Amino acid sequence: MAKPSKLGAVTKVVDPQELYQVITQASSQNPAEVHASSKRVEELLDYFGTFDGLHEIAATRSVPLPVRKQSIIQFKNKALNHWRSRKLLSDEQRVRIRSRCMTFFDEEDDTIAECNEVIVAKIARQDYPTNWPSLLADIMDVIRTNLEVLCGSPNSDPRSTLALRRGLALLNSVLKEFSGVKLLAGVNTMVNIIDQLHEVMFAYYSKLSSMISALVPLALSDQRTADNLIVAHFIYKCLVKMALWLWPRLSQPGGGFAKLEPWFLQLFESSTGQLKILSELRINLVLALRASGASDRLTLLSVDRLTRHVRVFGKFFRRLQQLKPDKFVQLPTGNQIVLYYWDRVVQATNGPPELIQDAPTAVFPVRFLLQAMVLFKENLSRWTPFRKGGPKTETTLSQEFVEDAVRLLVTRFIPLNLADLEGWMSDPEEWVNLEDKENDQWEYELRPCGERVLMTLSSQYKVYVTPLLETTFKQIIAQPTVDSASVIQKEALYCAIGRCATHLQEVIPFSQWLQHNLLAEARETNQYYPIIKRRIAWLIGKWISDMCSPANDPTVWDILIHLLRDRGPGTDSVVRLTAATALRECIDTVNFDIDVFVPYLSTAVIELVKLMGEADTMEVKQRLAKSLNVVIECAGSRITPHAQMISEGIPQLWTAAGEEWLFKGQLLVVVTSLVSAIKEQSSLNGLIVPLVQDGLSPGVAINLDEDALNLWLAAIRNSSSLCCAGGPSLIDLVPLAVSLLSDNLDLLGKIVSIVESCLFVDAPAVLQSFAQPLMNAFVKALTGQAIMTNQRDILVCLQFLTQLASAPLWGQAMHFAGLFSHIVNLLNHDESSPVLLTECIYLLARIALADRQMFLQLVSATAETMNLPEAKIWEAVLDHWWRQFDHMSEPRHRKLAALGIASLVSTGRPEVLDRLPNEIFNLWTDVFFEVKESKSLAENEDASPLTLHWDLDQVPQSYYADSEATIEFDRRKTLLDNDPVRTTQLTNYVAAALQEAERTCGGIHIFNQYISKTDPTLLKQLQNELQSE
Repeated sequence: MAKPSKLGAVTKVVDPQELYQVITQASSQNPAEVHASSKRVEELLDYFGTFDGLHEIAATRSVPLPVRKQSIIQFKNKALNHWRSRKLLSDEQRVRIRSRCMTFFDEEDDTIAECNEVIVAKIARQDYPTNWPSLLADIMDVIRTNLEVLCGSPNSDPRSTLALRRGLALLNSVLKEFSGVKLLAGVNTMVNIIDQLHEVMFAYYSKLSSMISALVPLALSDQRTADNLIVAHFIYKCLVKMALWLWPRLSQPGGGFAKLEPWFLQLFESSTGQLKILSELRINLVLALRASGASDRLTLLSVDRLTRHVRVFGKFFRRLQQLKPDKFVQLPTGNQIVLYYWDRVVQATNGPPELIQDAPTAVFPVRFLLQAMVLFKENLSRWTPFRKGGPKTETTLSQEFVEDAVRLLVTRFIPLNLADLEGWMSDPEEWVNLEDKENDQWEYELRPCGERVLMTLSSQYKVYVTPLLETTFKQIIAQPTVDSASVIQKEALYCAIGRCATHLQEVIPFSQWLQHNLLAEARETNQYYPIIKRRIAWLIGKWISDMCSPANDPTVWDILIHLLRDRGPGTDSVVRLTAATALRECIDTVNFDIDVFVPYLSTAVIELVKLMGEADTMEVKQRLAKSLNVVIECAGSRITPHAQMISEGIPQLWTAAGEEWLFKGQLLVVVTSLVSAIKEQSSLNGLIVPLVQDGLSPGVAINLDEDALNLWLAAIRNSSSLCCAGGPSLIDLVPLAVSLLSDNLDLLGKIVSIVESCLFVDAPAVLQSFAQPLMNAFVKALTGQAIMTNQRDILVCLQFLTQLASAPLWGQAMHFAGLFSHIVNLLNHDESSPVLLTECIYLLARIALADRQMFLQLVSATAETMNLPEAKIWEAVLDHWWRQFDHMSEPRHRKLAALGIASLVSTGRPEVLDRLPNEIFNLWTDVFFEVKESKSLAENEDASPLTLHWDLDQVPQSYYADSEATIEFDRRKTLLDNDPVRTTQLTNYVAAALQEAERTCGGIHIFNQYISKTDPTLLKQLQNELQSE
């Protein structure tokens, strides 16, 4: 085995014998051996030579097949990601591996062959053409040689056919790989490949297609026929890969694409002609076989391969249409082939129903018809004669054609069939789930696909479709509907009306229809009427949600609530579940009128809760919970009488849900909406507290944390108290908040909001019980890895805390937690964010305003803890008080800084008074100039309100923290209105602070020693401001 070059001492060389032994064990049927070898296999994959050894084992035909499979799977999964690694592969080994890849053409095992296709394609992407120049020639040699054998010999040669199939599959895989390359080098390589292949592959297909086109029923049982079909199929897939890659690039200048356009057009035109030939041939062959009853293995195999081959033409046309819809309609014979497809749809529906089946042996396979309908639907928007803008196509549909198409869709494709009704009866909930998913799956089912084709016809040819549907509507509603056939046909018409609602709203009198027809049909007890009732509910939901009529007609609610509640004859669970969804769609609209709905509110809530309890599947329960949630949100406070009934059903649903996180999340959303609607919810605390605790418990939080936190926050913001007698209360959740605040960075932003809201409800109660752990958690979050936004939120929360509770409740805890020390450290740190430093000054100002003696105690205790002179602490605080003043943009914050420093001046501390002549006097005069205030003249001056000429505008919306429409909004507004910044006149406060400082420092003579250093102009300006008031 080749030695590793330049690998270093750390790379080991694999022992081929050990590798073979370990791979043999890994492919064993004995689970113990597989488990024992798995770790060693992973280790050997990091050895030099392992990949070459695995590939050699896979290519050795004498090795047992399971071992070969295991080897090539390991190589495919691991080696391709390290193909360029010099640590694990040498150049000689790469050459050997590439050479070995060309030995799998006659491989009989499909798994090994398919792995080899992936391996060759991935290696080719990196090595062709530079390091593997012979790749394409080698593959084409195999294809050419064996194709000559296939076409030239009257008898089938299995080995030659196998090699031909493998070669074509390999080429298809390489083309697919290079089709996905976006870099210029890969694009150039793809152009080079197409240059080499396009003509020869087209010639190969032309040769085989002429043989296939001459098929007769007896030839289907010949192995040669089956071989010709599969080989032609693979050749055509290679042609399709090249054509689809070229199609979007043909209009691009340069790149060598234009020279290939004639070939592309030739391929497309010949494909449209070949599709017609093969489709007609297949229909006739299958009809002949059905008449003769032939069903031998080779015949069925040939039919299956012919069916797949016909289907690949539809895939080709559909992909061309998707990539360039405007250009597709301009392709020669493009419109004709789409109309041909539609003709096959018409032909299929005019025949017996059994001709349409989802099977390759059907005369009209469902997949073929779906391709036809989707192609037709997408071309419709380009065929309309009324199209605005864009090039007009020569193809337009006549009125007769459009009307016939609509009739066909409404009578044959849109009606429920036997399979639909059997699914309805056998598993109603699953049937409802599947019906709701039709919006995503419409390309794969005939009925929803037919509905989308009708919608497109209605949109593009509304001058033809609207009158036809109007006339049909007037005819059908007047006719009696008593048997299953008439019921199913009426249901299809109602479906058509709902799908085309926006185009029919002007011609169908919806209110009259509701009162005169739908209301009576909704109360009908006929055994077939669940089919119509379900569609009535769906139709009303669709009509209202599409804004065709406002939801202010009581008849709408009469019908929906009756369908939701009715459990008598002529209805079933599908009707009730559909009514629940329609109820949500009607309520969740812009024009919803709660006053009209109020008489029905109680019944709606009762029935939705009942249905949630009765439903078997979590998907249906979740859908019902969404409907209930919309009812709660739109009802607002009117839901209060029903709150207890709703809440009583939640615990059982929660427990039964187990690990169905989507449903549990929806239940949390329902309770959140309920809390927000009824505001004061102390009666719900017994539900809220355990739900929050469970939703944030280990193993559960990863799925429910966001919804649980939203519920928690809504509960606090809408509560007037954290405590309640007898039962769980919101204050019981504070320890959980403290824990999350301390340890959960991911949820930190929302947790800070929750703590802040708790403080607004009852800060004294929170601090009396949890002051120290709360402060510890704040400090841990601030000193940890919290992002700056969250750190700022914590500092803002602490500012509120100092306003909402007296200093004795938080001062000591603040010191013991090291919060004041942390702020001093932030101030001393050169790289601290100006945003955080400014918030720190706001907090210090709040502390000083709240209790200046507490501020002095915190400075003294912090100096002792940090083993620093108090003067150093004061220096850091006062330096940044002045520096950060320029970062304060809002007048209220600048006044806060002025009030805070005035409070500190009043203490008479020499460190503060030393700053009076310059920094503090300058700060005050700046604020005096910006912040103009006056008190209204009144007999009692103390009682007169302060007029804030500087704050005529509202505080920023961020102050209310999205608490609008909750009780907390009023609490925040009250705090703002009573804030000393808004109620205290700055000039009076400063004057009083100076007088207090004069007394505290020892009298006028000592105080004048500080004042005398002031610039006379500045001092005069300050005196004028203070005396002007």
